[in-house]
Amino acid sequence: MSGSSPQILVVDDDDEIRSLLQVVLTREGFRVQEAKDAPTARRLLGAQDGVDLIILDIMMPGEDGLSFCQRLRETLDTPILMVSARGLSIDRSIGLELGADDYLPKPFERRELVARVKAILRRGGSSARAGRHRVGGLLIDLGRRAVLDEQDAPLSLTSGEFELLRCFVDRPGRVLSRDQLIEWTRGRSSDAFDRNIDVQISRLRKKLVERGFPEDGFKTVRNVGYVLTTAVESAP
Repeated sequence: MSGSSPQILVVDDDDEIRSLLQVVLTREGFRVQEAKDAPTARRLLGAQDGVDLIILDIMMPGEDGLSFCQRLRETLDTPILMVSARGLSIDRSIGLELGADDYLPKPFERRELVARVKAILRRGGSSARAGRHRVGGLLIDLGRRAVLDEQDAPLSLTSGEFELLRCFVDRPGRVLSRDQLIEWTRGRSSDAFDRNIDVQISRLRKKLVERGFPEDGFKTVRNVGYVLTTAVESAP
């Protein structure tokens, strides 16, 4: 993370929402910058040494949050928490498919927002359970939070996707329920019935398979969850 405390960029066209988030997050010790639209956010990102988290509203004039998220993911792996007043499940699914790390519908409880933010930053900066592993032809370096294919080319994963992968690498051959995966990657404050975890697993699986990972390396256990069936070996 950059600086002495995490820096958050709030991108929302609603002046009251931006002001509220500024107050709430500053009280929690975060440094906060505000942008009312995608062009302003893009300028701020270009002028900063680093932003640790982007809180991005979907409904904005001009370029909306979904389009901006997609463009950001072409060059940045900064964690993104998407928010929307509409609260539609399709927005959640599309947002996660485009690379967002989490989604929170408006109106939201302040405590839930802070919990989500801290959970994302915690998993993004954690070096716990560091180690290098060979899994399905890929090298997974938990300490450096990196995944390399057999040609040593890096694979771009969001922080949420990487944490999902970590969950499976730490527990090979064990069936992991959706509720367990949600709690481990998003925290206890998340909605236990949020099935958008399926979207993230599908996207993670697709990225891995494109780099040579076995198509049956992840298996779905109907009505239960998922299991990593590929062997996990320690790597030097």
